[in-house]
Amino acid sequence: MMRINIQPISNVLGVLMLILGLVMMSCTFVSIYYQSGDGGALFSSGAASSIFGILLWKYRFDTKAVAIRKTEGYLIVTLAWLLMGIFSALPYYFSGVVSSMTDALFESYSGLTTTGATIFADVEVLPQGILLWRSLTHWLGGLGIIVLTVALFPLLGIAGIELFVAESSGPTNDKIHPRIKETAKRLWYIYVGLTIIATATYYFHGLGLFDAVNHAMSSLSTGGFSTKNASIAYYQNPALEYSVMIFMLLGGTNFFVIYQLYKMQWKVAWRNDEFRAYLTMLAIVISVITLFVMSSTALGTEEAFRKVGFMVISMVTTTGFVNADYTTWSNFITAIFFLLLFAGACAGSTSGGIKVIRHYVFAKNSVLEFKRLLHPRALIRIKVNKEIVAPRILTHILVFLLVYLFSFFMGFVLLASTGMELLTAAGASATALGNVGPAIGGLGPMDNFSAVPDAGKWILSFLMVLGRLELFTVLIIFTPYFWKANG
Repeated sequence: MMRINIQPISNVLGVLMLILGLVMMSCTFVSIYYQSGDGGALFSSGAASSIFGILLWKYRFDTKAVAIRKTEGYLIVTLAWLLMGIFSALPYYFSGVVSSMTDALFESYSGLTTTGATIFADVEVLPQGILLWRSLTHWLGGLGIIVLTVALFPLLGIAGIELFVAESSGPTNDKIHPRIKETAKRLWYIYVGLTIIATATYYFHGLGLFDAVNHAMSSLSTGGFSTKNASIAYYQNPALEYSVMIFMLLGGTNFFVIYQLYKMQWKVAWRNDEFRAYLTMLAIVISVITLFVMSSTALGTEEAFRKVGFMVISMVTTTGFVNADYTTWSNFITAIFFLLLFAGACAGSTSGGIKVIRHYVFAKNSVLEFKRLLHPRALIRIKVNKEIVAPRILTHILVFLLVYLFSFFMGFVLLASTGMELLTAAGASATALGNVGPAIGGLGPMDNFSAVPDAGKWILSFLMVLGRLELFTVLIIFTPYFWKANG
């Protein structure tokens, strides 16, 4: 039986809870400024998280560097998301904006996993402090609060490479900097910088500063929480919609590619196979759906392109912002949007879903398999970015796709068992596992999740965390091999 080293687990979780609590308490200033009446709930919730974090952090044997093994890294990430979800739910419950802890936890996990599914039928009546906290859960969960903590690990005396690998999004070996601490720092510099630019852009397009900040955090985190019931459609501002499209697109792009673009290394960025496939897929899907919308509705060319482009980018990047109801266009288009729930954007981005790189490798391997049948003795390898894909990685991707589809199917069956209509259950399972937000059936882009049974909300919460942590990070803990491992 494996011996778990409690020290690094306790230390890291303590720092995470302390950071979470301090961020939570910072929302109190917004509550005081707007006199929204939720300051007490935010401060007490933040204090509870901070005190809990300090108690965990105090559990320290010495100041020597402690290496985190893979097993402990997986445990830290899973326990961190479990605890962050619980403490992030406290402001909703203590402020009285929800009537049950189930609803509070659903909203909390939806925020941290950047799913953007909400139980609130009317978000415009929520106090400003709570609205800001909703957006902050997106922003913290987007790139991963754990990545921020990796940059702070020298203060803890902990080496965090295994933790970074366990939390990072998608199968990618791209590194901005060879040292993990420097990589985490630069990721956050890019993330913060883009958020500031997005805020300024939205403010320039007529949003108030408060709304601009909230929507900027939701855009870059590919989350989708809005301060308006109708989401981006509320503003009826084409220039704003195009701006949001750009920032959603960036949020779904591998941050290594964004770094290359920032360094003006355009050719290096364009040579990235996943990035090219990502843009190509978006261009094809947007073009096809736009033509169908133009032929079946009264929308003009520009409006059709804008609404379709916005919704396709929103779904593929798993953001979930809305500027139109795609379920009213046609059953064919609704079916395409359902398939987009399984797409996902780039690995190494803030998006959820399967990720383009996995689809790319799977498609390329499927095509090459026909060639292998004709030339059984030939050694035919798959290359991505001019590098051979190792058989181990190929197997990992194929197993991931199988487990992902199995998880979707099990979620669908369990949701249907709670009494949900079949189409709605299928859409709910797909959108939760992919961290998208809008779905189909009774959970379309203009609907909310308040009517989902409590049992269904618990199932969806688990699916959201499972999808956000790329399946294996969570599921591996339930295998006997994990507890027998030595490192």
